[in-house]
Amino acid sequence: MSRLLSGLSGLALAALALSQPAMAETKTITFLFTDDDQSYVEHMAALSKEFEASHPDVKINFVSSGYEAVAKQLPVQLAVGEGPDLAKITDWQLAPFFLDMRPYMKDPDGYAKLHGDSLNQIRLPGISDPQSINGYVASQTLNLPFINKTLFEQAGEPVPGPKATLKEIVEASVRVAKKTGVQIPFTMDRSGHRFSGAAFSYGSSYVRDDKFSFPDDAAKAYIADLYSWTKDGSFPKEMWGAAGGSQYKNMGDEFVNGNVVTYLAGNWMVNPFQKKIGDAFEWTAINAPCGPAGCYAMPGATAIAAFKRTKYPEVVAQFVEFLGSEKVQRDIAENYVILTGAKIDNPQYKLTDGNAKASMAVFLANEKNVPQEARVFEKKKGGSALYQQIVQRMSQLIVGELTLQQTYDTLAADVEKINTATAVK
Repeated sequence: MSRLLSGLSGLALAALALSQPAMAETKTITFLFTDDDQSYVEHMAALSKEFEASHPDVKINFVSSGYEAVAKQLPVQLAVGEGPDLAKITDWQLAPFFLDMRPYMKDPDGYAKLHGDSLNQIRLPGISDPQSINGYVASQTLNLPFINKTLFEQAGEPVPGPKATLKEIVEASVRVAKKTGVQIPFTMDRSGHRFSGAAFSYGSSYVRDDKFSFPDDAAKAYIADLYSWTKDGSFPKEMWGAAGGSQYKNMGDEFVNGNVVTYLAGNWMVNPFQKKIGDAFEWTAINAPCGPAGCYAMPGATAIAAFKRTKYPEVVAQFVEFLGSEKVQRDIAENYVILTGAKIDNPQYKLTDGNAKASMAVFLANEKNVPQEARVFEKKKGGSALYQQIVQRMSQLIVGELTLQQTYDTLAADVEKINTATAVK
């Protein structure tokens, strides 16, 4: 009897098991993220976990990597059908790989209204559907000089005024360094983007007749000035010469450590500076350096973009809709001092530091000082390649591998190759 009951019990359990739904498949997507602010990276990882908690069948593989690795490896991965499902990017030429998430979103029209015209920055003419939703602009950036105000005060040197030229800013920084004993008067990140703002102020146009035209006479004048500053120590050659090739190098830690008088960077450094510098010294951003063509702040942006190689477009769209929501974007804008692409009304930046508050006011005031030439350039295919060549050739010039004339000639030859390559359909 017991065997019969046991058998019936086994059959009943088997029938019950068959009546239950099959175990849901775990849908894993990879999110590649990079940022100089480690606390922001950690926050994005936490947001990934938050999304997972409300979507039990989803796994977010959050991967944090350095900017240089992402810039170089991501295009190659996507070209062969590999790579992450979504990533933080700065290269709009990845547009052919973007996923249009509009068909997969719960409220695409509401999302598009929140992000407005910033969605056009991610779209490329002739490649992207004008109504596509490929992600969102994570941050709007501007390049401006940061100065160590304490060093200026100790040296008795006036802070450069709103119409100061780059030459005047560098010369003032040299006087401060000599009087205070600081090692580095002026520096900037080892980056073609950081290099370029002043080039436009000098009057350079990187694109003419839909082709790259670098270096023109204005760019040559700028390059000659930078070179002269490396020779006299105003812009120490080690800052760019120590790294090889076109490798990116951030100089922010030198500023944080009080070793730099003036550091050309961008608003993304405001939040890290207020945390890392603390009350060690007074600092602020100053207006865009002026030149013969104007006082120009180099614009830029980062975006969270989704890729059509994903196996789970619905999951990616839901995740991006979550990350790009008003609540999440407001929280990011306010807590990490970021100018988002989303239209956030009256953001209350969590700035407890007076230096950070003053710096953000300067950045906001300079939003209007963006050259149209830079807007044309940022959507031009081959722009990233030109940036890389600028860094490599400037480094060769600075360490003595090239003369000034050889630098001009080599850059012109580089540009011809880029023009030829980008002309191939």
